[in-house]
Amino acid sequence: MNTTPMLKVSDLRAGYGKAEVLHGLSLEATKGSVITVIGPNGAGKSTFLNTLMGLLPGKGRIDFEGQAIEELTLEERVMLGIALVPEKRELFGTMSVEDNLVLGGYRQMRLGNAQWRSRLDDVYSLFPRLKERRVQEAGTLSGGERQMLAVGRSLMSAPKMLMLDEPSLGLAPLIVKEIFSIIETLRQTGVTIVLVEQNARAALAVADQGYVLEMGEIGLHGPAADLAQDPRVIDTYLGAAKKAA
Repeated sequence: MNTTPMLKVSDLRAGYGKAEVLHGLSLEATKGSVITVIGPNGAGKSTFLNTLMGLLPGKGRIDFEGQAIEELTLEERVMLGIALVPEKRELFGTMSVEDNLVLGGYRQMRLGNAQWRSRLDDVYSLFPRLKERRVQEAGTLSGGERQMLAVGRSLMSAPKMLMLDEPSLGLAPLIVKEIFSIIETLRQTGVTIVLVEQNARAALAVADQGYVLEMGEIGLHGPAADLAQDPRVIDTYLGAAKKAA
């Protein structure tokens, strides 16, 4: 049995200019698992994902399927099967929903997969609302629909690892529930998911392993179910949500 982690990050340091934001992060994810990185604003969660994706330079080691990728470009990482759904979603607002999705098929097209367009059917079955709105301009969608489109576009590349940056940000509670239900469905397809999220309660409920990022360092980590019961996590991240529930 192959026990090589899908993702292994060792002593990762990154930041902006001379300001170091990440101070030696180490974590790993097994194939088909969901790991979540939770923590307060400014802890370095988005910096971590952007460094993994190759959008920011970093120091340390990043192994993906046993291959060191820290020297690879963004495009090379995409071609290996890594996809990022950024916090700002970054859709093409004046293009139709379907055209946005088709752009996401670039990796499969480059790999010579003649059937790459058939992934549209997979995305539409996961997100029926996108099918209903396929000719609509992306800029006219609701917040929840835009998040679905951003995830759907990433899935068009048939990624091996999908990274989600704050997927619940700014969404109504009902839509948040829907987004996390989709994450649960995605897990069943075998894709490895790295979830960065401020909504610690929802993130820990859907993840296998959890990491608490504080001031650029991992403060706690372990099985997500254990972290959800940890008094420190409850006090810091779940307390307010618990009182509001």
